[in-house]
Amino acid sequence: MMISDRAGNYLLKLAKDSIKYYLDNGEKMQKPDDYPIELDENLGVFVTLNKNFRLRGCIGYPEPVMPAIDATMEAALSAAINDPRFPEVSISEFDDLDFEVTVLTKPEMIVVAHPDQYKEEIEIGRDGLIIQKGFAKGLLLPQVATENHFDIEEFLENTCMKAGISADSWMDESCDVYKFQGQIFK
Repeated sequence: MMISDRAGNYLLKLAKDSIKYYLDNGEKMQKPDDYPIELDENLGVFVTLNKNFRLRGCIGYPEPVMPAIDATMEAALSAAINDPRFPEVSISEFDDLDFEVTVLTKPEMIVVAHPDQYKEEIEIGRDGLIIQKGFAKGLLLPQVATENHFDIEEFLENTCMKAGISADSWMDESCDVYKFQGQIFK
């Protein structure tokens, strides 16, 4: 476990509050003073918004580049208003949204002699993936594989497609594959 349940549930409420405040006031909410101190740690964080069991926005920080408290507020607002796949969330749909915050471990490169070995290194349901080839980079959270019933090869292929590269790029030596774990709060 990376953070306590108390801190994770705090982040979940904070993500909701950050979006609601912005929708009501047209500006970013100030960071609260009374948050759990453990959220000062730099952690990767993603905020996912779903509406009627369908993705409505998902933005985050795969790398631990800022304190979890700040990353959550930024990612929540971005998921609501800056996800290029969707229009901005409106105040009228706010109550229909389901919120999810995923706190990530630091990504670690998977080193293999042959691409077949990825199947021994990746566990569906536990690991999320980042695939990078040149400037192209794609990330899928651990829950994406289980929600879509992917096997390991399909998970690798879909992460490649998310990066905008061909589905079989993960077999290419010039492609780097990273795994990370996520702690999910809903």
